Amino acid sequence: MSNPQPLEEEAYDMSGARLALTLCVTKAREGSEADLDALERMFQQLGFESTMKRDPTAQQFQEELDKFQQAMDARDDFISCAFVVLMAHGLEGRLKGEDGEMVELEDLFKVLNNKNCRALRAKPKVYIVQACRGDQRDPGETVSGDDIVMITKDSPQTIPTYTDILHVYSTVEGYIAYRHDKEGSCFIQTLVDVFTERKGPILELLTEVTRRMAEAELVQEGKPRKVNPEIQSTLRKRLYLQ
Repeated sequence: MSNPQPLEEEAYDMSGARLALTLCVTKAREGSEADLDALERMFQQLGFESTMKRDPTAQQFQEELDKFQQAMDARDDFISCAFVVLMAHGLEGRLKGEDGEMVELEDLFKVLNNKNCRALRAKPKVYIVQACRGDQRDPGETVSGDDIVMITKDSPQTIPTYTDILHVYSTVEGYIAYRHDKEGSCFIQTLVDVFTERKGPILELLTEVTRRMAEAELVQEGKPRKVNPEIQSTLRKRLYLQ
């Protein structure tokens, strides 16, 4: 049997501009300001040009993404990557704007794909979604033994439309996400801690975010709950932020 070859570790070129857009509904979402402060700190440390908009309506979610895309395509400089952070109440596949209307996540994700955003073609696009994805709650399962946890460049000529995208959801499909009224959300706070304190490819950093969240104990209405993020990736290379 031949010896397996180690993977080639090609990384995205991060020498260019890094852009971030955060759209956050703060109304009836206590703790949002703590999350916005943490994200602003993270983007500053990681060298991103960051734009934040509070309390967009459903239509403004779409309009702000469109404006973000148009501004990038109008630039002459090299853009390395884009982050989009979306924070709102939600259901599976949809976010609720400040006006109570719903916007489809798929419509927002489409704006920056390889077909629709020339500046980000073959560049990493990272979406971070802090929102409920349903109304189920996870009480957690007991694990025995050692696993015990607390209970309480040469670009190809063509590339697929949907590569180079990373979706990071605060919770798995069908479940609710949690927020503390003063400290912000477990998900955003943990993600900022890991992204600012650790170095490594982004998927390894997200594995650490998942590990920390899985160990955390959340108590809601007196009952222990567990929550974990979900990561969907079509990245073709390693993405290093530090």
